[in-house]
Amino acid sequence: MKMHPGRRLLYFVAENPLLLLLIVLVVVVQLLTGAVLNPGNLRGVGLDAAIIAIVAAPMAMLFIAGYIDFSVGSVLALSGVVAGSIMAGGGDPAAAIIAAIVVGMVVGLANAIFTTVFGLSAFVTTLGSLLAVRGVAQLLAPLPVSGFGDAFGYLGVGTLATVPLAIWIAVIVLILSSLFLSRTPAGRHVYAIGVSREAAYLSGIKVKAIPFALYLFSGAMAGLAGAITVARLNSAPAGQLGQGFELTVITAVLLGGVALTGGSGSIFGVLIGVLFLGLLNNALVLLNVPSFWQDVASGLALIAAIGLALVTGKLRQRLVVLEARTLLRSSDTTTAEKVSS
Repeated sequence: MKMHPGRRLLYFVAENPLLLLLIVLVVVVQLLTGAVLNPGNLRGVGLDAAIIAIVAAPMAMLFIAGYIDFSVGSVLALSGVVAGSIMAGGGDPAAAIIAAIVVGMVVGLANAIFTTVFGLSAFVTTLGSLLAVRGVAQLLAPLPVSGFGDAFGYLGVGTLATVPLAIWIAVIVLILSSLFLSRTPAGRHVYAIGVSREAAYLSGIKVKAIPFALYLFSGAMAGLAGAITVARLNSAPAGQLGQGFELTVITAVLLGGVALTGGSGSIFGVLIGVLFLGLLNNALVLLNVPSFWQDVASGLALIAAIGLALVTGKLRQRLVVLEARTLLRSSDTTTAEKVSS
């Protein structure tokens, strides 16, 4: 039986509310400013969004599994400082990038041990890491490190087939993360752990090993994001680098429909959340809105995301009930026709 076009549209709205809002946002701001779709503007938005997306993918998987990582902003700072220090000392760009990723994985390893092995609260553990790692970054580089050379700078501002390299990296991370969640047994286990850790354990799922690996992935991607950020800035100011970045990532993930309580969400939704947040901030800049209003807008967007999730969730439930009733009526009609014949 074919679904009524009106109901199909409602299903689409219920499943992709932020996508529709993103389209509306682009159209409205383009009409007001005429600059949103300018290639230079899109390049800037894309670079900002790419760095967020690289970290948002593992953050989303942690959320789905029922965990969180507040340390990513500080990891970005420490990894960036380490990579920048290597380059300022005349090091090799590849070594600097690898070092940044390794530093991130070390912090991810610490978070993984405390949360999965010792069973400490992920909220408290990663919040502590946020403070401690930031302190280490400032200890290593009390003054900004700068002057990294063009070879390393290519990571942040270089292009491949006219598209910034950072965007290609983000696309690869998002695609691999999506395939992992949707096409592998371990990816499906991430959802199962988020729904019920106890039930997952009784089903034979490795409820500690999978989150452990996700924390390593989160740290590695935050480290990579740190290297890209300092390569783009050609500077590594430990005190300012990555400040508030963890909240930006978490906002994008929640905007993308990933449940704070775990068990649901998609990488596609996260991509839409990242783009929406990036374009929202860009729109405020194009409209000459004072910078502090960007934080206000991000906060309101986060609150709106939670409200939107509640509304669309109820809408989906209502549509499921309507569809079930329609199927029952169709079944009753078919049965009655068979009896009468």
